[in-house]
Amino acid sequence: MLNPVDVLARAAALNKFWSPRVVGELDDCYVKVAKVHGELVWHSHDEQDELFFVLQGRLRLQLPDRAVELGPGELFVVPRGVRHLPVAEQECLLMLIERKDTAHTGEVQTVRTRSLAEQLRTD
Repeated sequence: MLNPVDVLARAAALNKFWSPRVVGELDDCYVKVAKVHGELVWHSHDEQDELFFVLQGRLRLQLPDRAVELGPGELFVVPRGVRHLPVAEQECLLMLIERKDTAHTGEVQTVRTRSLAEQLRTD
């Protein structure tokens, strides 16, 4: 990919909540965008850290011992192995950076879980 990516526009154009799309690659990581609203599911990634960067709106990351509130321009890295629950009370646009082998909802499977093939789609 040798062209700039407007991550805000790509995130805003998504038509499904909690369905990230890959917009770039960095070494062994994917850069993804997502449109979120409501709750995802409690989960963890045993071997991978996960970076959440808020493009627009607000995101709360519930952790076992506290909640982290993020607004536009703020990021938080959930360390590997830490259970977390992403929550957006209103529509929120995100950029995520995570290793290519990171499962969307870790070992937990729900109707909101997305496969890597789904995340690589360009629609």
